[in-house]
Amino acid sequence: QLQLVESGGGLVQPGGSLRLSCAASGFTWEYYTIGWFRQAPGKEREGVSCISSSGATTYYADSVKGRVTISRDNAKNTVYLQMNDLKPEDAAVYYCAADGYCDAPPHPYDFSYWGQGTQVTVSA
Repeated sequence: QLQLVESGGGLVQPGGSLRLSCAASGFTWEYYTIGWFRQAPGKEREGVSCISSSGATTYYADSVKGRVTISRDNAKNTVYLQMNDLKPEDAAVYYCAADGYCDAPPHPYDFSYWGQGTQVTVSA
């Protein structure tokens, strides 16, 4: 059974850092584009970043560009989202998703498989 599990969220002060992880099981991980999305209360789910199956193509939303780095370790079936200089507006539930397109921006409706999300809170 295909499964995605996010981890690494938590409470961080403005300017702090977090590394989110998305671990996969149940499918051939290295064939899939992976996306990270976030959804804040009362807002639509938005694409944050994505990485192609080979890792050669990445995308970052303008709101996080320069502060966020996506990477993947296919041997570990894991994709990472390193987030630095976090701002209060970054607070949201972060989801990873598989089997979509690494487009500009990644669209939630393009991705077939989703994790349950991990909460990121940015507050002093």
